[in-house]
Parts: sequence; structure tokens; C-alpha cells
Amino acid sequence: MDRLAYLTRRLLLVIPTFIGITVVCFALTRFLPGGPVEMRLMRMKGISAQGGEAGAAASAGRSQVTEEYRRQLEAQFGFDKPILRQYWNWLVVNRMGMNLPSYDYPDRTAWQLIRSRIPVSVWFGLASFVFTYLICIPLGIAKALRHRQTFDAVSSIVIFTAYAVPSFALAMMLKMFFCGTTEGLFDLFPLGGLASDFDVEPTIWRMLADRAWHMVLPVACYVAGSFAMLTLLMKNSLLDQIASDYVRTVIAKGATRRRAIWAHAFRNALIPVATGFGSMIGLLFAGSIIIETVFEIPGMGRLSWDALVGRDYAVFLALLSLTASFQLFGNLISDILYMLIDPRVDFSRKG
Repeated sequence: MDRLAYLTRRLLLVIPTFIGITVVCFALTRFLPGGPVEMRLMRMKGISAQGGEAGAAASAGRSQVTEEYRRQLEAQFGFDKPILRQYWNWLVVNRMGMNLPSYDYPDRTAWQLIRSRIPVSVWFGLASFVFTYLICIPLGIAKALRHRQTFDAVSSIVIFTAYAVPSFALAMMLKMFFCGTTEGLFDLFPLGGLASDFDVEPTIWRMLADRAWHMVLPVACYVAGSFAMLTLLMKNSLLDQIASDYVRTVIAKGATRRRAIWAHAFRNALIPVATGFGSMIGLLFAGSIIIETVFEIPGMGRLSWDALVGRDYAVFLALLSLTASFQLFGNLISDILYMLIDPRVDFSRKG
């Protein structure tokens, strides 16, 4: 019952947290200058300033940019209503903005644009998730078993060096060295995109191989940005378990150190690592703005950047609500995993 009550509290906490996130971001899009109305008016003034065929065309363009036209634009975007009414319409009537048309693509809704980008981000999210854990867990174990040895020191230097390099710099360096952009260096991978242009219809295996070929460098950037913390978490967790009293007791009863580590300490050391699975769910769908922009990947990160730069707040807020929902759901999954993996947690205490 204590666990059920704890999960109920955590689930109920998701609602005010989501509302708080979306209210703040929604208000910022309404009060910050340079919104879609201003962008549309700037475009109108730019067109009129070009002159067209003659001064008459420019004069006609300038006459359209009036206060009445501004009010028409505000009504078109729904900005003429009170802020609370706007938020209610966005959250409930338009289902977190998913049904709203894009400002830049009026013939498509925010959900239609997002739905077309989700598979791309899931591809890269899952690949980076799998490779991160496949690399970090064995590397963290190896560092713990060779603590303060040469391997531990050298691997720490490599890890922190890779972690210290910004994602955009690492992406540009990988493109420079492995995409043939610099004469005399390797030309092993494509500059960007998701697929090659085939002269004939490719087989499914050739398509998968081509997709994997395009994913190598972006996934490497994804992994490099997150594996340092997870590797050190695995190492420190295993070291703590090895130094615990129960491990020494197991060894004192006649078990070998190898058996004490792999049969007892290893399982408990995985608890803080395994509970991070849930928090990774949001990353599977959010994508990476920097990596997707550098490698020209049409994913969720690139869409959010284009929407933010173009002041397409309909798409940006829909993306925000979706990724926030997944992140909150992932945090709830982490709590459930921690509860299932570690039975020692006492949920009867308040707070």
C-alpha cells in the first residue's frame, strides 16, 4: 500500500508540473517581441520595400501594413483573446496545440509535421541509447576492476577529453576528418542526410546498410555527449558495492573475489544505472538540435530549431508539450524501476 500511495502521489505530481512548464513557455511566446505577427508584418514591409514593378506596387504593399491589418493577424493567430483563454484553447480545444496549423506551413498541422519527424529521432535515439549502455557499462566495470591502474587513468583522460569537446565542434571535426571535406583525409561517410539517392529501387538490406552508414557519425556524437557521466556512475557504483560489508562477508565465508563481485556486487551496482532508463525516454523523441542541424537530419531537434528561429510557436509549443510529457513519463518509469529493483527503499516516510 505504501508503494501504491507513493506511485499515486508521483502520478498526480505530473499534472501540475506539466501545467507549470507549459504555462511559463506559453506566456513567454505571447509577451516576447518578434512573434509571428511581427514576423508577418516585417515580411510585408520587405515586399513593399522591394518596389515591385513600380512605385505603385510598393505603395499598395505599404498600405496593407496598417493597424487594422495587425488586428486581423492577431485574430488569425488567436492573440486577440485574453491570455488564459488562449492557453485553455491551446491546451484543451486544440489538444496541446497539435491541431493548430503551422504558421510557416498553413496547410499542415503541428502534429502532422511532428509525426513525420518522430521516426527519425527514434532511430537515432534508440541507436545512441543502445550504444551508450553497451559501451558505458563494460567500460565502467573495467575501470572499477582496474581502479588506479594505467587503464583507469588513460581511459579517464579519453573520456573527459571527449566529454569536454562541445557537440557542434565534435560534429564538425568528424565531418572534416571522415567526410572528405579536407583534401588528403578520409572520405568514409556521407556529409549528412539520412539516405542516399539510388538509381534503382534498393533492397531492404541495402536500405538498412545505407541508413546505418549515414548514422555512424551522428550516433558517435550522441554517445560522446552522454557516456562520460554514465561510465563514471557505473564505476563508482561498483566500487561502492565492492567496498561494502556484505561483499567482505561473502569472501570471508569462502567465496572467491570474482564470485563475490559478479554474483552479488554487480547486481546492486546496476541499480543507479538501470533507474536511468526511464529518463532516457524523453531523449529518444526530443532529438538533438545541434547534431541534427550539423548533419542535416530532419528530426525533432531540427524541427524545434526551425520552429523557434521562424517564430512558428504553434509547432514549437506542440513539440515542447510532447517532449515534456515524455520526460515526465520517463521520470515516473525511473521511480517504478527503482522501486522494483531496490526493495530496501522505505516509502512509508513522508516527503
